[in-house]
Amino acid sequence: MSNTSLVIMAAGIVLAIAMFFAGYLTYKRISENRVLSAEKLAEKIVREAEKEAESQKKAAILEAKEEWFRSKQKFQKETQSARQEIEGGEKRLAEREGNLNRRVDLLDRKEKDLQKQEGDLTEKRTEAEEFRRRAQELAKEQNARLERIAGMTSDEAKQTLITNMENEARSAAARLLNEIRESAKRNADREARKIMTIAIQRLAADHSIESTVSVVALPNDEMKGRIIGREGRNIRAFETATGIDVIIDDTPEAVILSGFDPVRREVARIALDRLVADGRIHPGRIEEVVEKVTREMEERVREIGEQACLDLNIHGTHPDVVRLLGRLRYRTSYGQNILEHSKEVAFLTSMMASEIGLDSQIAKRAGLFHDIGKAIDHEIEGPHALIGMDLLKRCGEVQDVLEGVGFHHNDGESDSPYPILVQAADAISGARPGARRETLETYIRRLEKLEEIADAFQGVEKAYALQAGREIRIMVEHKNVDDARAQGLAHEIARKIEKELQYPGQIKVVVIRETRAVEYAK
Repeated sequence: MSNTSLVIMAAGIVLAIAMFFAGYLTYKRISENRVLSAEKLAEKIVREAEKEAESQKKAAILEAKEEWFRSKQKFQKETQSARQEIEGGEKRLAEREGNLNRRVDLLDRKEKDLQKQEGDLTEKRTEAEEFRRRAQELAKEQNARLERIAGMTSDEAKQTLITNMENEARSAAARLLNEIRESAKRNADREARKIMTIAIQRLAADHSIESTVSVVALPNDEMKGRIIGREGRNIRAFETATGIDVIIDDTPEAVILSGFDPVRREVARIALDRLVADGRIHPGRIEEVVEKVTREMEERVREIGEQACLDLNIHGTHPDVVRLLGRLRYRTSYGQNILEHSKEVAFLTSMMASEIGLDSQIAKRAGLFHDIGKAIDHEIEGPHALIGMDLLKRCGEVQDVLEGVGFHHNDGESDSPYPILVQAADAISGARPGARRETLETYIRRLEKLEEIADAFQGVEKAYALQAGREIRIMVEHKNVDDARAQGLAHEIARKIEKELQYPGQIKVVVIRETRAVEYAK
């Protein structure tokens, strides 16, 4: 190795050492500067932390003072309130004590007064007994004198006096009744709503007669034998499938179907018509036709119920209610179709509800559903109104509708006006001319009962039922019944008719008092 290379290497080593020391000094200086900066930053953070701690300390002290002040005020208020209550209680106790003392004094005085009054009453009682004894003796003497003068016993005189007073009282009551009625007429406009609701309530009428047979026409009498079948197998199969009795008698070219369920009876009628028209009558064919007609009838019943709701603009009705409503199409009462009757009642209740300021929709629903129980009353025991109410309750109807349906025959108590409206509309629909029919025997018995009620009153000479029992004219004895009593008699007879007789609509009671003076010129 040459000297030059050694010199270069030595120079490089020296330079490296110099650079190392220079870097070391630089790093030391930078580290010292960083340490100094960190110390300054730490001092700054400490100072800020001390300031923040001092601030929080002051805030905490201030908050604690405020909390102490609030607690102090609250305690003072509670203490003051308790003190006031205690003072008030002490004051009330003092007042009660004073009142008790006064009451004790008053009771003492009253006791003394009562003792004094008892003594006075004892004396007066003795005097009264003596006076009563003397009065009885005088009354006996006077009665004896009056009997000698009048020629009547005391019992006869009492009876005469009672009779005169009774006649006077009846006349006065009749006059008062006329005055009350005249006053009611004058105030009719002001009392219209109240009078209307109460008056129409009295128009209610019950009905229960149902049609239970249907007649099927036959092309000839030979068809009866085919309906019966060999050893009666066809008729038995038909009755089993329909649940309706088939009556085959001597009636020419006709068969009678008897059953209480109107829908089944209608199914049986249609099925028998189809079997007769088809000519194939045997047990298999009977079951097939009856099953098909039953499905068609269920759909028909549902459509009828939906149409009834649509006609009345009633929505949201439960499907079971719609179905039972359709079944009413095949029920009658006094010859009146119940579905048409229910629609009439719905219209009437809606109109009357509007007139007196009630909800016409609720009234309409109650009117339409009021006889819904008749669709199943042959399956469930109980009044049809309550059966219908239970059914509608399960189907989610509102309370006013339930009460309107359940109580329209007075089967329960209700403060709602809707049962009264339904009751009145039911009677109006059933009482209109041509709505219902009744048997001749029932009609005659009702007229006789009407005349019998009127004849039972004293002073009635003769009673006549007119206008198919919607009016009764009563002839009275003019000597025993004056004008005022005639008015009272009409009122009494009308009330008794209401109480004892059932009838559709209303009955007019007319009392006629006539005086005839006859003289002959000679």
